[in-house]
Amino acid sequence: MKIGIAADHAGFEIKQALVKLLHDAGYDVKDYGAHEFNAIDDYPDIVLPLGEAIAKGEVSRGIAVCGSGVGVSVAANKIQGVRAALITETYSAHQGVEHDDMNLICIGGRVLGQSLIWDIVRAFLDAKYDGGERFQRRLDKVIALEKANFNKP
Repeated sequence: MKIGIAADHAGFEIKQALVKLLHDAGYDVKDYGAHEFNAIDDYPDIVLPLGEAIAKGEVSRGIAVCGSGVGVSVAANKIQGVRAALITETYSAHQGVEHDDMNLICIGGRVLGQSLIWDIVRAFLDAKYDGGERFQRRLDKVIALEKANFNKP
């Protein structure tokens, strides 16, 4: 599975640690930046290339990190084809994939510890979309909302 990852300055250290952990676990990882610590970078600029890669199918899933996780979550959900959520525990990490086909998790690098973040990432990456009738019906409705609203002025 090819995984994309991105972080602003507030998530930079956690991203660097996650890249190593992901490589060590055998994942193909594409790092969308930041590639060096820069205290004046902006999370929308960092999450955009990752979100576009998810939408185009260049990566299967994504991980975005900022200080709280809120900023990258808000920005990522503005990209058509991205289903992102701020995740703070393992249940939502796997349930969001299983029921909602979530393809990007957003994490707060300043509010969660590295060990918990790694547990969350593993739960997210190990999960599979259920695809059952009720889940697909709901996902189809979400996709229809997205299509109807992304093309409005």
